[in-house]
Amino acid sequence: MTTTATAARGEARREARARAGDRIFKGTSTAAGILILLILAAVAIFLLIQAIPALRAPAEEVMGGEGLLGYIAPLLFGTILSSVIALVIATPLAVGIALFISHYAPRRMAQGLGYAVDLLAAVPSIVYGLWGFTWLAPRLTPLYRWLSDNLGFIPLFAGPASPTGRTMFTAGVVLAVMILPIVTALSREVFLQTPRLHEEAALALGATRWETIRYAVIPYGRSGVVSAAMLGLGRALGETMAVAIVLSATGAVTFNLIGSTNPSTIPANIALTFPEATGLDVSVLIASGLVLFVITFGVNMLARWVVNRRAEFSGAN
Repeated sequence: MTTTATAARGEARREARARAGDRIFKGTSTAAGILILLILAAVAIFLLIQAIPALRAPAEEVMGGEGLLGYIAPLLFGTILSSVIALVIATPLAVGIALFISHYAPRRMAQGLGYAVDLLAAVPSIVYGLWGFTWLAPRLTPLYRWLSDNLGFIPLFAGPASPTGRTMFTAGVVLAVMILPIVTALSREVFLQTPRLHEEAALALGATRWETIRYAVIPYGRSGVVSAAMLGLGRALGETMAVAIVLSATGAVTFNLIGSTNPSTIPANIALTFPEATGLDVSVLIASGLVLFVITFGVNMLARWVVNRRAEFSGAN
């Protein structure tokens, strides 16, 4: 009887400690979540307050003399254009690499490729910029001349081709390499979560490996791929040093991707202009940063919405 009572008391103490640990963990997690929201709100409020002088300033006092909208619009255009180029290049390549790693490559090769792709994310952005400036840009120059000579009737390749290769297309390629590990890693994890039952059912019905991927794996991971692409887009939108090094910006608004006249981007413009800015110019740059903050926040919210749309989907259904 005494032994039973002692065991019961020991079990009660263990349960009490477990409940205390659960409460501590729940409180810590809740505090961390609230802290993130507070930091995000603090950043938004800071940017808004610092941008108020630029919002109220007369158009002729803003840099460029065309008002705040006239100053930010070309930068926003360049930011979106370079990011879209990067997304168009990187997403199909990332999905192909993810499918190869998850469903085609032998296990040892898949592990090695996975590590190699993940290591790309650890390379500093300035290294990518130097690579794009010294190696990639000169080697793309012959391609730009060919595009200008043979496809110049398309506005994207109207030319004249840049002799240095420091064009919007080069910046987009560098950004594509930078976001490649993000999109690849997330897509690979999504594809690996495809219910084995779905793949086996497709194979049992006589589907080839590609048909199994087409009808079972890709539909299951479509929302994950979209969210991965959106997160990569968010990275591309905020990239600074690589674009600042590679892109020969003039501030013009043009869809010509291979010419010497290129729009700048908001992050690159802030990085290059902020050290010498004073007074109202600082507020103007912060206002452009606020625009970038809102766009990036919206892109990430869109990615989260896409994921939540299929949150109720289960592989057992």
